[in-house]
Amino acid sequence: MEAISSSYHLPLVLLSILIAIMASYAALDLGIQVRKAKSYAQIAWGSAGALAMGMGIWAMHFVAMLAFHLDIPVQYDYRWVIISILPAILSSGIALYIISRDVLEKRHVLLGAFFIATGIVSMHYTGMEAMVMDAEIVYNPMLYGLSILIAFIASVVAIYLISFVSKNYQSRKILWRKIISGLIMGAAISGMHYTGMAAASYEAHHHHTGVTGLEPINNTYLAYGIALVVLILLGFVFVSVLIDRRFENQSIISERRFLSVIESANDAIIISDCTGTIISWNKGAEKIFGFEKDEVVGEKLQTIIPKRYQEAHQKGMNRYISTEEPKVIGKTVELEAVKKDGSEIPIELSLAAWKEEDTIFFSSIIRDITERKRNEKKMDRMVYLDSLTGLPNRLLLNDRLSLAMDLADQNKHSLSIMFIDLDRFKYINDTLGHAVGDQLLIEVANRIQSLLGKHDTLSRQGGDEFIVLLPQITASEVTKRAKAIVDALNSSLLVEDLELYITPSIGIAMYPTDGKDIETLIKNADTAMYQVKELGKNNFQFYTPAMNEAVSRRMKLEIGLRKALERHEFTVVYQPQINVNTNQIIGAEALLRWNHPEWGSISPAEFIPIAEETGLILQIGEWILKEACLQNKRWQDQGYKPLRMAVNISSRQFQQSDLLDRVKNILKETGLEARYLELELTESIIQDSKHAVGKMQQLKDMGIHLSIDDFGTGYSSLNYLKTFPIHTLKIDQSFTRNIYADPKDASLVETIITMAHNLNLKVIAEGVETVEQLQFLQQKHCNEAQGYYFSRPISAEDMRGMLEGNAVKM
Repeated sequence: MEAISSSYHLPLVLLSILIAIMASYAALDLGIQVRKAKSYAQIAWGSAGALAMGMGIWAMHFVAMLAFHLDIPVQYDYRWVIISILPAILSSGIALYIISRDVLEKRHVLLGAFFIATGIVSMHYTGMEAMVMDAEIVYNPMLYGLSILIAFIASVVAIYLISFVSKNYQSRKILWRKIISGLIMGAAISGMHYTGMAAASYEAHHHHTGVTGLEPINNTYLAYGIALVVLILLGFVFVSVLIDRRFENQSIISERRFLSVIESANDAIIISDCTGTIISWNKGAEKIFGFEKDEVVGEKLQTIIPKRYQEAHQKGMNRYISTEEPKVIGKTVELEAVKKDGSEIPIELSLAAWKEEDTIFFSSIIRDITERKRNEKKMDRMVYLDSLTGLPNRLLLNDRLSLAMDLADQNKHSLSIMFIDLDRFKYINDTLGHAVGDQLLIEVANRIQSLLGKHDTLSRQGGDEFIVLLPQITASEVTKRAKAIVDALNSSLLVEDLELYITPSIGIAMYPTDGKDIETLIKNADTAMYQVKELGKNNFQFYTPAMNEAVSRRMKLEIGLRKALERHEFTVVYQPQINVNTNQIIGAEALLRWNHPEWGSISPAEFIPIAEETGLILQIGEWILKEACLQNKRWQDQGYKPLRMAVNISSRQFQQSDLLDRVKNILKETGLEARYLELELTESIIQDSKHAVGKMQQLKDMGIHLSIDDFGTGYSSLNYLKTFPIHTLKIDQSFTRNIYADPKDASLVETIITMAHNLNLKVIAEGVETVEQLQFLQQKHCNEAQGYYFSRPISAEDMRGMLEGNAVKM
């Protein structure tokens, strides 16, 4: 055989190298797409990449072969040409598959390089077999082996370069890295090819064999045609990658915007996978839970879930993953969570789930609701607890009472409620001020609470009214408890350095005998309490059906009392006051009487307390003061000797800010001189000495006489006797009537008279009914007296007759 000389067409050689570089660059781009893609997209990009990359390598090989010229005619068997494409595509697919792995180990690289090199070598030498000519190819073993080695090394380099670039595709230097990597890979592939071509030598046959069935083709045109087609194909690849990257960039921009929103959110936004592993943790989560992002990403959600809920949480996740049936998904629930310091906080959780490439992910939006829970507790306190005492209010009492009634029905037990009203509280509140009144209520609540068991409920209903719920208790036990409360409240209470006395009126109702519903039970206990008030207060009573009649009467009296002034049902009667030494009338006390249109004469002891509670005493008190002053002036105008008219002033009247102006106006309207008016004040009115002294002094400066009514029955200190500008002490009739029946009362009367005289005060005794009582008062030097011994309260006309006798006597 004769050796055949060969040569290369340089433009085509350069074109082949350019194709190799572009194919390598395309492989790098496609490697990035494959690595980024998931599931079906990864398969699509991998298949397209294998085809484009394989075609590029094959085109480089075939153009390079077409650039090769022998001195003999050469044609190509298109069947072998087409077959040689397959190893190129297959090797490219193997390369892209290997770099798509998350972890690329050395053994994967070597094994992959082996298959890729085998594919490239097979492609090259299969392509060589496609040459049809009158010559035989003889390979140099050394160069042949070197070409295989170069193919292997080129495959290793290709895998590493594609893997490196695809892993670092977000780097700012990615373009230059791809260009450099593309040049290296293109040079390696070209080097393998031209080494393989150098390994081949061609020896001509002695006889012309000829080639049939193949049409001669211009090699140069064919090379440029193949190059053009492949370059167009690679161009499509670049355009596709570019378009995809544009969309991806838009997606990245949107994702970054979304992430910026997530990061700026105050709420915790946490994303986890189906195993409960945290994969996203925003600034809000760091702020709420105290964990930095690096501390929890990759950890389990159990990190922030209290241990007692972890098992249930895991079961819930497993159930959703297996059934995809949402129970909590899409809803907002309130739970507890654990912070980094181990403390638990209440949270509001909104949970969502989505599926991505057969994997379920969970997003949790978590809000710390500690402050809201604190506010809710405050609201609950406002709704269910009394703001002053902290005791349950009416609403909470009703809830507990309803539950207690249900339990009583189930267990066949009885329960009791006690309705407690504080006697004289309104006087203390009006005279000493609301601050003292509020503190007194707190002290009373504490004292009652100390007598109750842990299952009992003390509730404040408003004002000075309390209700005690005693579940599962008998009537005898209730009696003991009520007596203990009465005894406890009969002891003085110290409020702002004031020693105050207050007594309770307690009404008791039993369930189910006294009412089978809440409203009836409380109403009947209230009825029993009013019965205690009627009987003198400071005691307790069990409800009886007969009490409803008393309540009904009281309600009718209140209604009638509101219209009594308009209907002129009130009259004033007068009881003369006598100088015990001269037996002359020196004054009179004006007393109110009410003639009810249905029930006739109503006792003042019955309707005055109602007038006090309803506030009607203000209008009634002003009316009687004016009537008394008019009558006194009328007697003077009729020629009778002037005397003082005594009129009682209620605590509500005394607390009026314009009391002085009202008294002045009445004196001016009636024409009565102030020295002929005496105002009788009760001890309860003047308990607040700081505020009472000034007003009393102003009344005294006007010339009005002031007296203390019912002296000895109150609880206030005797210190006011030397402080208050008063003229007279009025001994209560309860002491006067018992002068001879009770030595203690006699001693008290004598002591009061002596003490008053030592303070330059006059003394008048009420309730004188016998000559013996009068003689005792005369012996003890009492100044004045009034009572049935001298006269019952009489009309103004009857009083004129006594005044005439008085005038004659004088």
